[in-house]
Amino acid sequence: MTVKVFAPAKINLTLHVTGQREDGYHLLDSLVAFVDQGDQVTATPATVSALSVTGPFAQGVPTDSSNLVMLAAGLAGFPMSLTLDKRLPPASGIGGGSADAAATLRAAARLGAKPVIAEGALSLGADVPVCLGAKPVRMSGIGEALTPVSMPALHMVLVNPRVEVSTPEVFKSLESKTNAAMPEVLPDWPDSLSFIDWLSTQRNDLEAPAVKRVPEVAAALAALALAPGAQMLRMSGSGATCFALFENRYTADAAALQLADSNPWWWVKSASTLPG
Repeated sequence: MTVKVFAPAKINLTLHVTGQREDGYHLLDSLVAFVDQGDQVTATPATVSALSVTGPFAQGVPTDSSNLVMLAAGLAGFPMSLTLDKRLPPASGIGGGSADAAATLRAAARLGAKPVIAEGALSLGADVPVCLGAKPVRMSGIGEALTPVSMPALHMVLVNPRVEVSTPEVFKSLESKTNAAMPEVLPDWPDSLSFIDWLSTQRNDLEAPAVKRVPEVAAALAALALAPGAQMLRMSGSGATCFALFENRYTADAAALQLADSNPWWWVKSASTLPG
């Protein structure tokens, strides 16, 4: 039996850094959505787990036990022959590695392994629990506190200038580690426009330090700001992927084509959020 599991990109629509624990972990308050762009994990039961990597971003991806996919297979306790189709750029702030690990855990469960719950998945990384659910949530704490959120559909363009950003370095450059959280009670958003208006009043606290360290992030944000129909823009996670929101998928598709034509060396994709 072989299963194929989609590993959707994770978009931090907001990312407020609200504190830092004594062990060094940062406390976050983030609104997270998942989109219809991502990697794919193919899995077949085996006597010993093994991994091969294909796709446009396969080069340089390790296939040994340092890969989160292999670590996830070990956590599931279910040996598998695995193929990772790597379509998301690495170290890009959209949860690629965590999404791959979560997809591996889901693949193991579909093949008959005992499902790994979110608390167990946390041992693989702070983003793995949220990726395991792959639904719109408010993520707080270090990533372990997940509250479902009902949000309108969003359509966007994702741009990565093909530079890798070091998450630890971005956090190190953050001037304040104790910033305001989102409102304790989130609004009810009747439509996408009201949601986007509200999002524009929120923040990604890692955006400024990422721009300071990696000028290409500023270039991506500037290009998205000039895209016809862009309603708001922001960096996702610790970068370097940035996004702009649009009224519908048609305008997002058109903007993506224009941006890709103007910047052929960038990774540019239109996307829509997955339902809850």
